[in-house]
Amino acid sequence: MRKIIHIDMDAFFASIEQLDNPELRGKPVAVGGSGVRHVVAAASYEARKFGVHSAMPSVTAKRLCPSLIFVKHRFDRYIEISEKVFSIFREYSDLVEPLSIDEAFLDVTRDLKNICSATLIANQIKAEIKSRTGLTASAGISFNKFLAKIASDIKKPDGLFLITPEDAGKFIDELPVGKFYGIGRVTSEKMNRLGIHKGSDLKKMDLLFLIRNFGKAGKFYFDIVRGIDERPVEPDSERKSLGTELTYEKDLTTRFEIIAELYNLEKELMERLRNAGTAGRTITLKIKFSDFRQLTRSKTFPTFIRNFEMLHKGVTEIRRSLDLENVKIRLLGVSISNLENDDSADKQLYLFDDDCM
Repeated sequence: MRKIIHIDMDAFFASIEQLDNPELRGKPVAVGGSGVRHVVAAASYEARKFGVHSAMPSVTAKRLCPSLIFVKHRFDRYIEISEKVFSIFREYSDLVEPLSIDEAFLDVTRDLKNICSATLIANQIKAEIKSRTGLTASAGISFNKFLAKIASDIKKPDGLFLITPEDAGKFIDELPVGKFYGIGRVTSEKMNRLGIHKGSDLKKMDLLFLIRNFGKAGKFYFDIVRGIDERPVEPDSERKSLGTELTYEKDLTTRFEIIAELYNLEKELMERLRNAGTAGRTITLKIKFSDFRQLTRSKTFPTFIRNFEMLHKGVTEIRRSLDLENVKIRLLGVSISNLENDDSADKQLYLFDDDCM
């Protein structure tokens, strides 16, 4: 039987800001701008008690929590801490699948330290993260990715939760469908309208019904409600793109403003590419207008974009192909995809299972 751990850093961005600035500790903190067009990138647990959460408009967050403290993001610092955390993960397993900068799956069926117990490994990883970074993380442990991901949310923050094969059926039956990993708000609401409120309701629905109402995802829902998830932990899954974007407090209306803001975004994107040690061939320009219409245009180049001059030239070519006269722009974004791959990673096949959790 597989032993899967999901590790999720607790309020990662906000916790780093509180770690580096003792004056913020114990106070409601939001990472992001406080302007009328800004959104919350991350919220501390003190802020979450007021209902503040990521992706919420900053003005709404401030209304919910008048004492909320906004701090500017520092992505270089977040990446620095993330690299330390992931280096800890790789001390215990070769099979580490990043989901984002602050969370990952680990397959510890055959762990590198021969500890055997996934629960002990998770506890040790949490302790190492605390010792080396000063931050806390929550861990979920189970026999597949679906259940491990859900388990990591049960006792946040600084939590640890194990779902065994014996407990899985009852746990899933009682779980509200809105808590299922892979079922978002819109799908959850649709399920509720169909009389599906928790796992036991979902389990009553046959495969044909689920596919008819939810398309291809219906098969996924049919399996996970029965605790079936054969997806492997994929250590070689790679970042598909790198990008940066910004929503402006005041609409951009002139050619000069657009060019100047794109130039700043290009500088930031090139810095991120250098920090990631990669390059890409496809540039995408994203524009959102004041009426919320959105436009994206991409251009693929025959060679990898390795310096600022190449990036700036590519973005400029895309911009000049568009009619941006007499427009009002509220958001600009620039990203690069078709990134270089690193095929040097060794892959190991495990031939034996160990049943201790």
